[in-house]
Amino acid sequence: MAADRWDAPHIDTAELIKDKDKKARLDQALEEFRDKPGQLVRVLQKAQEIFDYIPEGVQVYVADRMSIPISEVAGVVSFYSTFSTRPKGKYTIGVCLGTTCYVKGAQDIVKALKKELSIDVTETTKDGLFSLTSSRCVGACGMAPVMAINDEIYSRVKAEDVPFILAKYRNRAAEEENLNGKS
Repeated sequence: MAADRWDAPHIDTAELIKDKDKKARLDQALEEFRDKPGQLVRVLQKAQEIFDYIPEGVQVYVADRMSIPISEVAGVVSFYSTFSTRPKGKYTIGVCLGTTCYVKGAQDIVKALKKELSIDVTETTKDGLFSLTSSRCVGACGMAPVMAINDEIYSRVKAEDVPFILAKYRNRAAEEENLNGKS
């Protein structure tokens, strides 16, 4: 029987992570939790903190270093919604689709965001600036419909507000880029 592509003995896991600083930080986390059973979730949390998401190469590396099957790592990553296998944007936009928000027009907000950003829910813009997500009730029904961008909450949002809200973040990103000397 053929070996699973990730279990093949010819894979050099040391070459899976090119960024030496990030690899060293992940190695430190792996060492910290190495002798403690049941620490895969904590290691993956650290990995996501380091890489901002958990790509396949990192999953394979973690599996190899923890001496567990890649299927176990991939299973945990896909099970918990907190883990992402795709890079996220600088600004993560979350639209509440709970009942109250939905009834008060959240679907129109999502439609406007998709049009303005040219992405679908769970995707990231090509420039890496925005990611779009949806969520169940966020417990702010009195302010419905609600949208969050990173830690900023927007209440009673209307679809026509979307371009103006996004412009604020585009301007902020451009200002930060100018301050950092990038053109």
